[in-house]
Amino acid sequence: MKRLRVAFLGSGSFGLPTLRRLSAAHDVALVVSQPDRPAGRGRALTPTPIAEWAGANLAGVPLLKPPDVNAPHVVAQVHGLAADADAWVVIAFGQKLGRDLLNPRSASGRSPLIVNLHASLLPRWRGAAPINAAILAGDAETGNSVITLADRMDAGLILGQSRRTIDPDWTAGELHDRLADDGPDLVERVLLEHAAGSPRSTVQDESLVTRAAKLSRADAWIDLARPAEDCRRRVHGLTPWPGVSVTIDGRAIKLLRVRAERLAHDASPGSGMLVDPAAGLVACGEGTALRLLEVQPAGGRSMGWAEFSRGRMLPRGAVVRSEVAPC
Repeated sequence: MKRLRVAFLGSGSFGLPTLRRLSAAHDVALVVSQPDRPAGRGRALTPTPIAEWAGANLAGVPLLKPPDVNAPHVVAQVHGLAADADAWVVIAFGQKLGRDLLNPRSASGRSPLIVNLHASLLPRWRGAAPINAAILAGDAETGNSVITLADRMDAGLILGQSRRTIDPDWTAGELHDRLADDGPDLVERVLLEHAAGSPRSTVQDESLVTRAAKLSRADAWIDLARPAEDCRRRVHGLTPWPGVSVTIDGRAIKLLRVRAERLAHDASPGSGMLVDPAAGLVACGEGTALRLLEVQPAGGRSMGWAEFSRGRMLPRGAVVRSEVAPC
């Protein structure tokens, strides 16, 4: 297998498996990440997952953390350090890359291949939160796409894709980790096809584009008047962040894992009433119920429903209320 010279631009943990593979199979010329940010209760400056791993494992490889990657002096520095790179790999970097930055020339006089790994089957779910969007929409399948970079977000040529069935029990965090683990094989395949002179590309069908908007804490709501399956998608699609925040009998908790069930009960449809405290069954719309499997009390750790309800004496008829109003 041909060893390539690769520059890596990334910040989030989604890119870690791919960076590990690239560092083992190829030569990493440069890593560019976001600056350290305050994190945790102490607000200590903390590197991104990519910067932390690169600093600990890639001795001698330049590591840049520019506040503005498109600043002229940063562009010149990146181009200089990556002058002999065969390819640039961009994954969850966190800043838009400008035209000047994306117009490098390698030492040989030809431009390197510049690709992005995106966590959806483009053109479905362009945007900031594709993993969450796939679960929220009830998609049966998702995957990764390796694309060229374009002026419009996630609109480049598709160079390769991988596919994965979505298990209804998975949260967005769990699907994130599985798609991250799928990334290295796909990126490797695309890079080697390019190196061999046999690249494949597909233009995205603009008529099939859907958008995955950035999430915020204002999205942490649930509408229990909806069928239980819709509620399941919302809980799993927003876990671990921003989460779904509710109160039960005045106790603030986050719902982490649930199951949709069609269950006969005498509660008003969509009332959010706890119809079976021991089983964690909540009345939803259209004669369905949501079974609470895993929750997290405010300021506490995650736990199964049986552990949470034990000793709390939750009454039948207590109402589950969303802490954030539906948009």
